[in-house]
Amino acid sequence: MKFLAKALLVLSCGAFFACNRAVEPNHELTIMDPDTVSLVKEEPVCYYGIPTDAFDTITGKVKRNSFISDILSKHGVPMQEIDQVLNGSAKVFDARKFQPGRPYSLLCEKDSSHRARYMIYEHDIATTYVFSFKDSLNITEHKKPVTTEIRYAKGEVSSSLWQAILDGGMPPILAVELNNIFAWSVDFFGLEEGDNFKVVYEEKFIDDKPVGIGKILTAQFTSAGHTYSAIPFIQDGQESYFDADGKSLRKAFLKAPLKFSRISSRYTTSRFHPILKIRRPHLGVDYAAPIGTEVHSIGDGKVISVTTGGGEGRMVKIKHNTTYSTAYMHLSGFGPGIRPGASVSQGQVIGYVGSSGLSTGPHLDFRFYQNGYPVDPLKVTAPPAEPIAEANVAKFEKIREVNLSLLNTF
Repeated sequence: MKFLAKALLVLSCGAFFACNRAVEPNHELTIMDPDTVSLVKEEPVCYYGIPTDAFDTITGKVKRNSFISDILSKHGVPMQEIDQVLNGSAKVFDARKFQPGRPYSLLCEKDSSHRARYMIYEHDIATTYVFSFKDSLNITEHKKPVTTEIRYAKGEVSSSLWQAILDGGMPPILAVELNNIFAWSVDFFGLEEGDNFKVVYEEKFIDDKPVGIGKILTAQFTSAGHTYSAIPFIQDGQESYFDADGKSLRKAFLKAPLKFSRISSRYTTSRFHPILKIRRPHLGVDYAAPIGTEVHSIGDGKVISVTTGGGEGRMVKIKHNTTYSTAYMHLSGFGPGIRPGASVSQGQVIGYVGSSGLSTGPHLDFRFYQNGYPVDPLKVTAPPAEPIAEANVAKFEKIREVNLSLLNTF
């Protein structure tokens, strides 16, 4: 009877306090033994530090041409508060980068007002912004942690580098990175079956999902019987890639002005013109590619002309130095800021593949001039950038041996 009396007393007290003080949700009464009644408190469900079970949740995706205010004002948030949040947190979040198609969640009051107190906007896989309209008016950025794993990969070309990357189950962006590293040494438009590569790189993950690659730690590419190694080394405060002899892989000119295209016509002194129906010299290289494909300047220089008429169609001419200049013809449009007198850097987009002028289809007609005379772009030997300095040779040799040994392990 004493045990029963104690239990009843405790339960009576619990009932009294429950009537006079709201018990927080997710509490359970657990009888531990005949003499004891214990309250076991469950942790509230929190999302970015917000107890979500205290609100009603509305989810959606940003519609095209929609603004943040369009979403929030429909759920009771005054324009004054919206402006205060956006202006006060302008350094945290740029409202102009509100992207259509991205998911968001609104946490709304459970009362009749159903007013939004928080908006959780998933800007990308790594970044989420929390808009607060409750205790404070601000925007908080949340970054998910990125983990990195080292990958060892190799492949053999059967049709293209891109296809070899895909066949090997590697991230497609790896093809772009290898192209960027070896662009001055390897002719990626002239790859042959059996050409091969090895690469050690970083792959990035968020929530165990691959989200891209990081640094290329070392690489090797064999093409046309020649093997080119890429050894990363910091010189003059800047990291770049050098070959096994300490020569820079970066040269004054890129091998080609496009990526992942094909040569449809080569340099020749006599070619049958498909439109004019006559034979005449074709003093350049044609690269077939879809309309809109980016065209890059093969080297640093200054734009000397931008034209839109004649058989060349839309054309850009660039002077690289006192010896070399290049021309890019049949463009569909020009790159940002491309005008006579503008300075351009190697790899900068100067236009887009088109079919303007005397052209039977989308392609780039690329011309290379040496001392004012046209030469075959595929036979130009570009001068290299600065090699490893004498003071850095010993250090570079140690790093080179580590890299080459690593490449020989797989």
